[in-house]
Amino acid sequence: MRTQVVIIGSGPSGLLLGQLLTGAGIDNVVLDRVSRDYILGRVRAGVLEEGTVGLMCQAGGDTRLRAEGLPHDGFSLAFDGRDHRIDLAGLTGGKRVMVYGQTELTRDLMAERERCGAPSIYAAANVEPHGFDGQNPYVTYERDGVSQRIECDFIAGCDGFHGVSRKSVPDTAIRTFEKVYPFGWLGILADVPPVSHELVYANHPRGFALCSMRSQTRSRYYLQCALDEKIEAWTDQRFWDELRRRLPAHHAEALVTGASFEKSIAPLRSFVAEPMRFGRLFLVGDAAHIVPPTGAKGLNLAASDVHYLFNGLLEHYQDRSNAGVDAYSANALARVWKAVRFSWWMTTMLHRFPDTGDFDQKIQEAELDYLTHSRAASTALAENYVGLPF
Repeated sequence: MRTQVVIIGSGPSGLLLGQLLTGAGIDNVVLDRVSRDYILGRVRAGVLEEGTVGLMCQAGGDTRLRAEGLPHDGFSLAFDGRDHRIDLAGLTGGKRVMVYGQTELTRDLMAERERCGAPSIYAAANVEPHGFDGQNPYVTYERDGVSQRIECDFIAGCDGFHGVSRKSVPDTAIRTFEKVYPFGWLGILADVPPVSHELVYANHPRGFALCSMRSQTRSRYYLQCALDEKIEAWTDQRFWDELRRRLPAHHAEALVTGASFEKSIAPLRSFVAEPMRFGRLFLVGDAAHIVPPTGAKGLNLAASDVHYLFNGLLEHYQDRSNAGVDAYSANALARVWKAVRFSWWMTTMLHRFPDTGDFDQKIQEAELDYLTHSRAASTALAENYVGLPF
């Protein structure tokens, strides 16, 4: 088989890139080692920047997003027992974010790809990119015990942190940067109405908490927890009791509880790999970078990578220019590091660290007080949260 671009990974970044390429008449194949049902069973973030929504529109996958997504003009920082609202729209000239589950976004892109008849190959074993340091790259895989090969012009590695794409790059050609945080997030999903119509980020002496939602009837809640916590130790009742302790009184009283249908503990880390291009192989999204979810940047960073790569490939095929693909890594990393900084800042400002002393705690409290009483500081937060321009 031959195509122009092989996309390894059928998460949101791979599917989004595939649909943009298909719409531009650039042949591509999406290849994934797991099944379609497995991908749709994963629970992920759901706060979308305007740039991400715009790319979904460009890809033709935004119909349900615009009908069912929840536009948010602000969010609350809760500390000292009170809410302090960050007016995103008022501080950024009308910009907002959209709350829409990543699983639903993935489902929409899959449906659009099927409608177009663009090829996707699932449950492909032993996927491996080859020859990307030369002029004739190709990807091999096995299906039903039979070896297959796809020749191509370019390979897009959209297969996540644990995927094969980054691992295929020689150690001498790549540099990685990592920070592991000394806590995790215990998260649950429950079919209960959200405690507030906007997200609530809570700083509390017992630890961080986040009140989010997937719809008007489905809520997503998180608690900061130790890395050695066991999920079995957290009954639903224990979770709800602890969440109430970390929220201002009016939210605690309004909290509607119920049985959870998903519960997990996720460690927090920052990770960046440089560069993001190796000959004719490009790393996209989590294959190249991970951020803690505090700043709601993971999915949106993947979308901005797709923006830069798609436009570079479009320029290559339509204008016979390699300027865009040559600039891909530098353009993507410039935005990545700004988002990594923002996510680190939000994480350090809102969580309680094991080694925090009295001095550090007073600095954190002063930071929150300054942030919520300074329009300039609130504006800097807001413009990062809604998303820096591509």
